[in-house]
Amino acid sequence: MLSQQGTQLTNLKNNRGMTLFEILIVVGIIGSLIAVLLPSINNQRAKAKIGETKIKMGKVISQLNLYQNDCNKWPESLDNLVTEDSSCGNWGPEPYLKKKDLEDGWQRAFAYGVEGSQFLLKSLGADGREGGDKNDKDITQDDLQ
Repeated sequence: MLSQQGTQLTNLKNNRGMTLFEILIVVGIIGSLIAVLLPSINNQRAKAKIGETKIKMGKVISQLNLYQNDCNKWPESLDNLVTEDSSCGNWGPEPYLKKKDLEDGWQRAFAYGVEGSQFLLKSLGADGREGGDKNDKDITQDDLQ
């Protein structure tokens, strides 16, 4: 009987829970891990958006070339790849692209223009402004090679 009471007292002492100090230490460790890992995660996300943008640009370029083959001209705007262009007699029965394909990895429309016999296609990068460096750098069709 006495040994049972001693065991119960030992069990009560072991089930006391965590102190505030122990909880603060655990929260501090978790906070430190997040602080170390977050920049790496954000950098990988930025690289993924750049990669997605380059893939979408490649798709747009290939459809621009198809349009040029069908219509013997570059489209005046990228919208001509989505909706039928009445100035093109050979515009196919299906659109060349869907509207969502005309957006970069940051869900912004590609910049497009025609200069002479060439077209220019670019994304303004993560910041959405002309120029920039690192993840904010503009992405052009030249960056795909």
